Amino acid sequence: MQRQRVSSSNIRSIGYDSSTSTLEVEFINGRIYQYYNVSESVYTSLMSASSHGQYLAANIVNNFKYKEL
Repeated sequence: MQRQRVSSSNIRSIGYDSSTSTLEVEFINGRIYQYYNVSESVYTSLMSASSHGQYLAANIVNNFKYKEL
């Protein structure tokens, strides 16, 4: 999955696969997580948020199943 670098204090890059509705987040510490069944609108909102980290914590982390790669 292609990820796009973002300007964030804790997130290095974010990617999205619309065919599987999978969101992939790479953190500054090197850990990578995939979140499943994430709608494209949630991904779009994450990418346009003024704080990617705050949006992720408030709207994604506790609302979607995930796996650390």
